[in-house]
Amino acid sequence: MIIAVRSGVIEASSKLWDGQVDRSLAAITRDPPQSPISEIAQDQDPRGGKSRWRGLVQVLGPGLITGASDDDPSGIATYSQAGAQFGFQLIWTLVFSWPLMCVIQEISARIGRVTGRGIAGVIKRHYPPSVLYGLVILLVVANTINIGADLGAMTAALQLVMGGPTLAYLVMFAVASVLLEIFVRYSRYVGVLKWLTASLLAYVAVAFSVNVPWGQVAHAVLVPKFSLDADYLTVVVAVLGTTISPYLFFWQAGEEVEDTIQRPGAKPLARAPEQARSEFARIRIDTYLGMAFSNAVAIFIVITTAATLHSHGIRDIQTSAQAAEALRPIAGRFVFLVFALGIIGTGLLALPVLAGSAAYAVGETLGWHVGLARKFAHAKGFYAVIAASTGVGLILNYSSLDPVKALFWSAVVNGVVAVPIMVFMMLVTSRKDTMGIFVLPPMLKLGGWLATAVMLAAAIGMFATIGR
Repeated sequence: MIIAVRSGVIEASSKLWDGQVDRSLAAITRDPPQSPISEIAQDQDPRGGKSRWRGLVQVLGPGLITGASDDDPSGIATYSQAGAQFGFQLIWTLVFSWPLMCVIQEISARIGRVTGRGIAGVIKRHYPPSVLYGLVILLVVANTINIGADLGAMTAALQLVMGGPTLAYLVMFAVASVLLEIFVRYSRYVGVLKWLTASLLAYVAVAFSVNVPWGQVAHAVLVPKFSLDADYLTVVVAVLGTTISPYLFFWQAGEEVEDTIQRPGAKPLARAPEQARSEFARIRIDTYLGMAFSNAVAIFIVITTAATLHSHGIRDIQTSAQAAEALRPIAGRFVFLVFALGIIGTGLLALPVLAGSAAYAVGETLGWHVGLARKFAHAKGFYAVIAASTGVGLILNYSSLDPVKALFWSAVVNGVVAVPIMVFMMLVTSRKDTMGIFVLPPMLKLGGWLATAVMLAAAIGMFATIGR
């Protein structure tokens, strides 16, 4: 269905969503806009056909990778706990969070595409250094803890499958991730990350390999159940904090900046406003499909653990590897194996996003050259942050820090720091001295502030449930 989208539909969607921006663009360019899929397909093969599929694959990039990285081993643990503890009851949270994710990630992408700068670089131009430093420090701390937790989960999953030494696996995953980011050419590395998103299909396969009462699933989606119970609220807040995380904002904005540098003819829209219509359409397709893929996989994880663990009385799952191990006697070795290997695949995807988003934020704050497209010699500070955050994450696995508590506090920090970052994102994207004619249109602005309000409520709820 997506492949068959005609440029007229994309144009109509853009007019409805972008309002005055589209009318301004009409005065800038005389050429009728095309959908990004159509433009790429015609470049590849004027006859269409298979080239249209290749065009869609090329359109998918920052949004797809960002969405898929959201289902990292830490996220898998959260979704597994939701399914094991509450059955199908919390599926509604993932349906509810999808449009909020789409809106805030589209805003993140617009910042990078319009200005040619990442989020930290834009905030730096308009707000005091103390504000930016505080936000970036919290982001780096949360990301580093998350990296440590993901490395530990990947190692535990690999040990479940084939045994072996913990230290060797931890070092192998950490070193491989850093070396790939530093030494693999950017365009090729993005291709690797795209293929790694396929690892998430493991959780779709798992859901269809177990006995699922689909009628109960549909009822849970259509008739959501709410509760003020402390445990229930804690998991709801954890799900929201997992799906809407600051590192995703910084990564997608940074990747849009990379795209303006690497893709022939692409420029920041502030300098090339004639590209706006097709670029905004591309961002929307990429982001909405990426977030839909992310949340669909999360739903299947909840369904799997609800239909197996919850129905067999297993209610306390605190890590993704623990979820895989618990599935083995209930659902069989195949389900266990696919679930465990999926943890490794999603971890390999998430590690560079977590480390890379921290490096983008730190580098832009300190005025360094940043970007995975740059060679090591031209961005030593940027790559040093990637290596340092990954290295500290590795060391955390040998510290006295409880990995379960680390995951919890990482979610707390992510939930808290997301709110001020989202506020500043909304403020800068409403400024004409930052966005020019591309200030947020009314519908997108409304959606962004609504997402911010929901995350503020989630952060308050997080603190309200602590200690209960």
